[in-house]
Amino acid sequence: MIRHCHQFRLSPRRFAGLLIAMAAVALGCAVNVAPAQAQFFSDRPPPVPPGTVPDVPSGPAMNLAPPAGAGAPALPNPITQPPISVAPALPPAAAGVSAPGQAVLALTARYGRDLPTVNSGLVWRVYADRPDASGAFRLVREDHTATPNIVLPPGSYVVHVGLGLASAVRSVTLKQETTRESFDLPAGGLRLEGRVGSSKIPPGQITFTIFKGSQFEGGDRAPIAQNVGAGEVLLVPEGTYYIVSNYGDANSVVRSDIRIQAGKLTDVAVSHRAAVITLKLVGENGGEALANTAWSVITPAGDIIKESIGAFPRVILAEGEYRAIAKNEGKVFERTFNVVNGVDGEIEVVAR
Repeated sequence: MIRHCHQFRLSPRRFAGLLIAMAAVALGCAVNVAPAQAQFFSDRPPPVPPGTVPDVPSGPAMNLAPPAGAGAPALPNPITQPPISVAPALPPAAAGVSAPGQAVLALTARYGRDLPTVNSGLVWRVYADRPDASGAFRLVREDHTATPNIVLPPGSYVVHVGLGLASAVRSVTLKQETTRESFDLPAGGLRLEGRVGSSKIPPGQITFTIFKGSQFEGGDRAPIAQNVGAGEVLLVPEGTYYIVSNYGDANSVVRSDIRIQAGKLTDVAVSHRAAVITLKLVGENGGEALANTAWSVITPAGDIIKESIGAFPRVILAEGEYRAIAKNEGKVFERTFNVVNGVDGEIEVVAR
């Protein structure tokens, strides 16, 4: 990391206030952003990942570092970190060229010590170092290029950089010269998919929720990303995470732990043991389905798994034993059936 000196230091109280203000800005811009919500992370070292989780094969991490002599690869655009439209607070100046009485702030970021520089997906924000009369820290500049040269009057500022869900913040002091600042963003990419046996689950039928840390750690935690679709790339700080995978909207749920490495894209395939079941209420075997039928799918213990109304409801169920209860014109009919992993099928309940 490039060494640098600061003649200005934020007090803990002012620094905390700035973080609150920046969190409020990010929250205000995330209303129309799906599926993830950006958060700040601490600098604590990541926990040691647990042992291998059964039935959750993870592909080898894809090294995002370029071969010797090549430029750094471009990570996909982050699915969070929306831009903020801010009118320029200062007169425009040629990029990287300081006008009389002004200084240049040259910014770069890398995935970590001895790792390549980040060449896409960055959002840089420069804030005033002191709150205004309303208590807010004014946003002075915003830039979405990888290595911006920002022209500013000499003075003290606070610089924030975000890459997906990873971020870093630092106070800087500019003089009438070029000040170079390099940030370490130890982030990696996570790409998920679901499978039943050897078959890939269609993206629209499966979603993922991501939590920081291991599933075996105690305490309730808010997710860092929700409703992440299959094939999407999520950029997160390196460390251990656990995934909750929902195949359909019934009871096919898988939890698994993963480890993300800085500067690498990790592909994870989550295996579900389930099948797609279509229900029919018929007057006789092989007959036409009766309309306006209310359905309940329950376990042998009586727990309700899924309720629906229709002639051909489809439900994705984890393998196991169930009872299908059909109600039609004031009469109740039922049948016990088994779900076998990967074997989609049709269950007929005969109305007699």
